[in-house]
Amino acid sequence: MVHHPEQVVLLADDGTSIGTADKATVHSTDTPLHLAFSCHLSDDAGRLLVTRRALGKRTWPGVWTNSFCGHPAPGEPMAEAIGRRALEELGITVTALELAVPGFRYIATDAAGIVENEICPVYTAATNDDVVPDPDEVAEFRWVDPVRLADAVAAAPWAFSPWLTLQLPALAAAAR
Repeated sequence: MVHHPEQVVLLADDGTSIGTADKATVHSTDTPLHLAFSCHLSDDAGRLLVTRRALGKRTWPGVWTNSFCGHPAPGEPMAEAIGRRALEELGITVTALELAVPGFRYIATDAAGIVENEICPVYTAATNDDVVPDPDEVAEFRWVDPVRLADAVAAAPWAFSPWLTLQLPALAAAAR
């Protein structure tokens, strides 16, 4: 079997697809706009899963963030991409997948100068599976009370990924 490098979908400013690029090379100091997703998982107790990015990650290594993120492959339906990443990254299946913040978009630069530049719809989902993270993706994880998470992010936003700090208020607004 030939292994093809993972591809991401490049986007024009209006969000239309304009091509693809290798995921391994797309994140740089001059990252082109591309398509991604974020997913926030809850369990039956109403807790949210937060993960700490592996120390080997190219962007924001070791930073606490939402449950998981990823990039749909060219032509891959978003729900399939989310299910694939949940399994690859956390060893779980998701249910009750919902698009919570469709138009989320951000640009951020990490301490090493690497830029994240994404149109990144935000989803919520549920799982009651035992989380078995891929150590190349996730250093550690916690199930947390959503109010306590919001308080922590408000008190120390620099300790969390920029997309998490921007997504939490958008999720709260969408839930109203």
